[in-house]
Amino acid sequence: MADIDLPDDLIELECSAWEQIQAGTLTVDTAFAVQQAVTAFAETAGQPRIDIEMALKKRVRHPEPEAA
Repeated sequence: MADIDLPDDLIELECSAWEQIQAGTLTVDTAFAVQQAVTAFAETAGQPRIDIEMALKKRVRHPEPEAA
């Protein structure tokens, strides 16, 4: 999978959802908002939705360590 240039608003939305998941407070509305945003971006980018979702989760949940 090539690097996908994810928009900041999508990253922020996933970060919010991830924080809620970790706190045990994720709502259906938040999960649905992320799913809608991922789907919309995938359509705009002409990429499979699953590729966008995987890249987004990797970026938010398993970020690359910053170079020293």
